[in-house]
Amino acid sequence: MLYTTNRIDKVTHTHSLLMKKKFLFISFCVCLVIGLTGFIYQQVWLLFIVVGPLVLLGIKDLTQKKQTLKYNFPIVGRMRWWAEWMRPKVYQYFIESDTDGAPYNRISRNVIYQRAKKANDTTPFGTQLNVYETGYEWLNHSITPLHHNEIDHDPRVTVGNRDCKQPYSASIFNISAMSFGSLSKNAILALNGGAKLGGFAHNTGEGGLSSFHLEPGGDIIWQIGTGYFGCRNQDGTFNFEAFTERAKLPNVKMIEIKLSQGAKPGHGGILPASKVTAEIAKIRLVEQGKDVLSPPSHSAFTTPLELVHFIKMLRDKSEGKPIGFKLCIGQKSQFIAICKAMVQTNIFPDFITVDGGEGGTGAAPLEFSNSVGMPLRDGLTFVYDALNGFGIKKHIKIIASGKVHTGFDIVKNISLGADMCNGARAMMIALGCIQALECNTNTCPTGVATQNPKLYEGLNVDDKKVRVYNYQKETIKAAIEMMAAAGIDHPSKLHRSHIYKRINSSQINTYFEMFPYLLKGCLLEAPFPQGWELQVMQASAETFDSAIHHN
Repeated sequence: MLYTTNRIDKVTHTHSLLMKKKFLFISFCVCLVIGLTGFIYQQVWLLFIVVGPLVLLGIKDLTQKKQTLKYNFPIVGRMRWWAEWMRPKVYQYFIESDTDGAPYNRISRNVIYQRAKKANDTTPFGTQLNVYETGYEWLNHSITPLHHNEIDHDPRVTVGNRDCKQPYSASIFNISAMSFGSLSKNAILALNGGAKLGGFAHNTGEGGLSSFHLEPGGDIIWQIGTGYFGCRNQDGTFNFEAFTERAKLPNVKMIEIKLSQGAKPGHGGILPASKVTAEIAKIRLVEQGKDVLSPPSHSAFTTPLELVHFIKMLRDKSEGKPIGFKLCIGQKSQFIAICKAMVQTNIFPDFITVDGGEGGTGAAPLEFSNSVGMPLRDGLTFVYDALNGFGIKKHIKIIASGKVHTGFDIVKNISLGADMCNGARAMMIALGCIQALECNTNTCPTGVATQNPKLYEGLNVDDKKVRVYNYQKETIKAAIEMMAAAGIDHPSKLHRSHIYKRINSSQINTYFEMFPYLLKGCLLEAPFPQGWELQVMQASAETFDSAIHHN
């Protein structure tokens, strides 16, 4: 048996060598015949121009050793890589249905495009969704709906508690965190230009505050991540002087400390080296041409008490502007520890941004995108209930972020406890993003997520900023009209009993039944509500570590 196997291997190897030698011999003969014939018939050189490169390509495949498929099947083997490159494009445009596709299906993408262009965004012939499918959600309307002119079409939320000297009147739908570096300068200019036109806010992302954020004049939420880009010392620690200088800029309306983000919580930001240009390196105070990896945690504070004192220092240094933090909920006891620190010190952030695990990013490890972090609906309800349970919600506004793109998304999140919402990928689609899924390769074909001038120069800022403005305005209009249909004249009157969800074929629950409210102040002392006992007892204002680990 061993003899037979060895003989087969030897025959196969000999056959492979003969095939390669045959290819080289035929290639040589073809080139020779074409070359000799070319002396007589000059037109044959045109054929040589076509065949010659293929022959050279085949020789290259035979002489390389890294890719087996190309070595064993010269030229033909390359079709595998071409097919891989074409697959998502063919699938998106020719195979998937309107309700398939991820992270955004065609229905979602189309409504964003239509609203951005102010085109007809109505749909014919009824819903394409299966209303009897588990997970289907809807808003129950009223038998006495409001007329559209009876409701404010630009509802605002005042962000800023008693310690804030410069409160900000925010829209209920704003641009979520996306950094310059991840996005192109033209994309940033268009986003902020749209924010200027519509009077809503633009979050910088953790990549720092650039001239492209400031030039159009739109309202800015300056996000400060663990890398402290734009306000860091050379060793990566926080620089209060650099922070103060930028925080006082009139465009900067709010400041957000990023603890974690939904797409890769606990990991830190990633900017590939190919995107780190000289300009970005200067803005971020990092080295050009190298991967920029933000630390997974902050160095300016390490405990809940230090966090709330850091918030107070930033508020003082910014002359009283709203200060908040953003996080994706992980270990519940750690957020409860922050709540305990707030109660103990009487220091409160002006806002908390809750990012869902379904949130997007330009680059993240697969495991973190798919399997780390609490989804938005669950995280949002937990944060609202925790703040209410400690009796401190009145000091803090909640911002929901995570795949928010329609008026119904805004209505759902506000009904669960949010005061306002942020959207990121939807704003990218309004810019012209086609969901090519090349954000991390610097080859974005629409010029949105790339630092290649040949690509981003095709993004017309004057045109795209209007599209961002249109999309935001029309989406809020849709949310307002849904509320009017339910007889609600202001987003603050939405609550969990307004939204219904199909649990299975025969059971329907409201959000209130799924996420019952906690009584105000019920987490301040025992006995604690059922299901909260362990987390509250674990939490300590002095540490983010679970108290159980110390027993």
